[in-house]
Amino acid sequence: MLIILVFCFFAVIIALVKKTYIQIIDLTKLKGYEKMTAINQIKDVQPIRNKQLIEDMKWSLKRHCGERDYILFLIGINTGLRVGDLLKLKVADVKRKKKLVIKEGKTKKPRSINLVNIYEELQDYISRVDSQWLFPSRKGDKPITTTQAYRQLNKASSMVDIEEGIGTHTMRKTFGYWFYKQSKDVAKLQMILNHSHPEITLRYIGITAEEIEEELNNFVL
Repeated sequence: MLIILVFCFFAVIIALVKKTYIQIIDLTKLKGYEKMTAINQIKDVQPIRNKQLIEDMKWSLKRHCGERDYILFLIGINTGLRVGDLLKLKVADVKRKKKLVIKEGKTKKPRSINLVNIYEELQDYISRVDSQWLFPSRKGDKPITTTQAYRQLNKASSMVDIEEGIGTHTMRKTFGYWFYKQSKDVAKLQMILNHSHPEITLRYIGITAEEIEEELNNFVL
């Protein structure tokens, strides 16, 4: 009788251990999935350094995704706004406006946005948007999510020859990269992106040591 009781006791203990182990594994898998989703969106994301590839992305977004996703990309690469701030924009925020000021969601700092160079295209798009949101979801009165934006960008990039990974940060980094390449003013770009140090800005936009060395080789007084 004692042997049977001991056997039953250990059987219950083993069952509990197995159940707990399975639960821990499941939780780890869930956490790992969430982390990998985030990593897949930002890991190794680089700016688009080739202007023809930028044009190819525009074409691909129009052809394979739609005008909403094309305009998202257009504003993103021309303003450097974070995708979270982009998706919160409403039609009223940009309707008949060439400039506006927003409060960044991450830094809580004010940010001046210049839309002069894309004004006509943006207003033309707005005239056909039947929602209060600039980038409306097809599921109810709400904007698309960051994940949806990421999927659309990846869908478009799969149709063109972009070797580096692409994600929602690609737009902001591409803006920063080309602003720096044209202006060579890292201090001004640092202010635009609301970074705390110029070193962070250069690293963020993917300026390599080779590019800096090339610029120094071409520098002469």
